Amino acid sequence: MEICLEETLKQVIAWVKEIGEIQRAYFRGTNLEIETKSNAYDVVTRVDKLSESMLLERIGSAFPTHAVLGEETGRHEASSPYLWVIDPLDGTNNYSQGLPVFTISVGLQYKGETVLGVVYAPYFDELYTAIKGKGASLNGKEIHVARKTELKYSVLGTGFPYDKDVNPENNADNLARILPNIRGVRRMGSAAYDLCCTAAGFLDGYWEICLHLWDICAGELILTEAGGIVRPFREGREINLVSGNPDIVREMSKYLR
Repeated sequence: MEICLEETLKQVIAWVKEIGEIQRAYFRGTNLEIETKSNAYDVVTRVDKLSESMLLERIGSAFPTHAVLGEETGRHEASSPYLWVIDPLDGTNNYSQGLPVFTISVGLQYKGETVLGVVYAPYFDELYTAIKGKGASLNGKEIHVARKTELKYSVLGTGFPYDKDVNPENNADNLARILPNIRGVRRMGSAAYDLCCTAAGFLDGYWEICLHLWDICAGELILTEAGGIVRPFREGREINLVSGNPDIVREMSKYLR
């Protein structure tokens, strides 16, 4: 049974706003209970866990037959063709340091296709939303990707994998090749926010390697609904993508390996 995406979007907005209030309340506090996961660079806080448990409870209550894939708790199987893909706190390193770039990312897939995306940046109160085929918005206003066509005028976003110290496939080579040819580069620390900033034209393009589905599910839909494209640029670990308007993606791809 298919659901009404417009009504579902309203529900998701209410969820992320509620969770965002909690994240703001803990932000720059002393009781984050910071722990490491895969290595010293890969951290999780009590707020990550609390935020994911709240999302799981809200989804389970509203859509009990739906499957969920969460960053902290993995896949929760179900018989429905719907899959929720959630990152409860994208930008945990920023959050744990007291830096304000962090987001709640919620994507909904139907039979493997993303049909709804919500990314909320609580500190800035920026709400990015999209429904498949209906455009993308920031706080209710329609957004579009930037129109620049030349790299020398462009500001790009990127990031680096957690195992950058031991794996030579760490994106440093791509940065070295592309940096002399662009106006500037920004490392926001949240893939979901990078994609949304590209969707809104605040960044002209964005690339990164070794991402996971929960990092990009919602943001990718928001970017494509804002007129951009997202393309893989290499084989290998996890998800490796380049994004922006078609001209900038073509120019960026000349330097990415």
